[in-house]
Order: sequence, then C-alpha cells, then structure tokens
Amino acid sequence: MEITDIYVNLPVKDVQKAREFWTELGFSINEQFSDEKAICVVMKENHIYTMFLHEDFFKTFTDRPVADGQTTQTLLAIGVNSRDQVDAMVKTATENGGSEYSEPRDHGWMYQWAFADPDGHQWEVMHGDVSQIPSE
Repeated sequence: MEITDIYVNLPVKDVQKAREFWTELGFSINEQFSDEKAICVVMKENHIYTMFLHEDFFKTFTDRPVADGQTTQTLLAIGVNSRDQVDAMVKTATENGGSEYSEPRDHGWMYQWAFADPDGHQWEVMHGDVSQIPSE
C-alpha cells in the first residue's frame, strides 16, 4: 500500500480569515477545492493538503462532536528546511492572528517551535537532521 496524498480536514469559524492567515504564511490555495465553505491549503504540492472547512460544513462529514478550539484535538507537525524557516513561520503566524503556545526547543539534532492558528489548531514547526541523532 502506498499513500499518494494526505488531506487533513480541520474546522474553522471563518473561512476567509483562515485563507488570509495561511496565504500570509506563504502557502498557496488550490482554488479547485475551495469556495465559501472551505479552502484547500497546499502544504506540499501533489502530496499534502489541509482542508479548512467552515464548522457547519465540517459537521456534515461526521456524527461526532466537533472540538471547539479550546481542547486539543490533534497536534500537527510540519517539517521545514532550516531553523531560520522555523523561526520565520512562527513569527509570521503570531504577527497574523496566531499565538505561540510553546517556547522554541533545541534537541541538538532537531529544533522545533509551535503556534496555534486563529482557530486554535496547534502546529509544531520543526527542522531536523537525522544524521545528528546521538547513538547510544
């Protein structure tokens, strides 16, 4: 079995606000899968997408309660190419309606920092070099 694409679906209160937030971070929108009820943010072209669905629309896909942004429903981790990119993404996120929810952490081989988007979804941004993992 080989997975070709990943689509993460998350509820949002305001689709336009989500669009503005994620494009400010430098991501593009796949307009083919976007409208007033949802936007499709391209995290990695041809592979990883996040669908931000208006809460009412999101609820049509599940019969379970939807988290309200005050509870942790999932932790999303994204890898970038450098420590500078980690810092830049978190800085841009917090300047555009997001909030920092942890201090930067340097594990030697991996550096990470995290933000919550305007709807409370938590994003861990990290850069790592597996060749630097200490051997036992």
